[in-house]
Amino acid sequence: GGAVLAAGKACSYLPESVDSMKPMLFYPLFGILIAGVVMAICRPWIKALDLLINSTIVSLDGLPGILLGAVLGGMMSADMGGPLNKTAYAFGVAEVTAFSAAAGQYQVMAAVMAGGMVPPLGIALCTTLFPSYFTEEERKKGKSNYMMGLTFNTEGAIPFAASDPLRIIPPCIVGSAIAGALSMMFGCGSRAPHGGIFVIGIIDNPLMFLIALVVGAVVAMAGIVLLKKPLKAEQ
Repeated sequence: GGAVLAAGKACSYLPESVDSMKPMLFYPLFGILIAGVVMAICRPWIKALDLLINSTIVSLDGLPGILLGAVLGGMMSADMGGPLNKTAYAFGVAEVTAFSAAAGQYQVMAAVMAGGMVPPLGIALCTTLFPSYFTEEERKKGKSNYMMGLTFNTEGAIPFAASDPLRIIPPCIVGSAIAGALSMMFGCGSRAPHGGIFVIGIIDNPLMFLIALVVGAVVAMAGIVLLKKPLKAEQ
């Protein structure tokens, strides 16, 4: 976005005769060029950070189950589809792959899935039960988050987190961490790396998995309500 804004600023000095070409040619061309240069410069640092995150999460494998579930669940909400989220998810998938033919240890994947489902569900509940805290457009988006959450698509919470990160992300992290910890404590396990509620039939201890999910979503909702204020009160 910043790259395209910079490209627009640079193109403002071009003759008016090429105005029609700016959005179709110059903005995407120079925007991609600027973004590509920045990515090339940042790549070594991002790669080092990615390796650090991966090595750190692998080192957590020896933690007690409840604590590991809390950490992985919280990571799923920390950036809602970013590097931390994807690292935790990849770790869960690796556990399913590593143990599927042997010990049958699927608890990590269930904790990861529960943690990733909490943010959109917590936000959906919040927009439904506390509509005065959100704009009309946000309330409409909140309804779609029920399906996003149930299908394990954490990214449904991103618009809300982007618009109000300090009052959305922390409660979601806490709710996801609780859901992940409870899932591990209840011995829930997922043989599927994705699917959310639609793979409940192959989740070990499915009822307790749903309880962990509901508790986490309610905690996230309660935290958002505590941190936010009704729109009328803010005005």
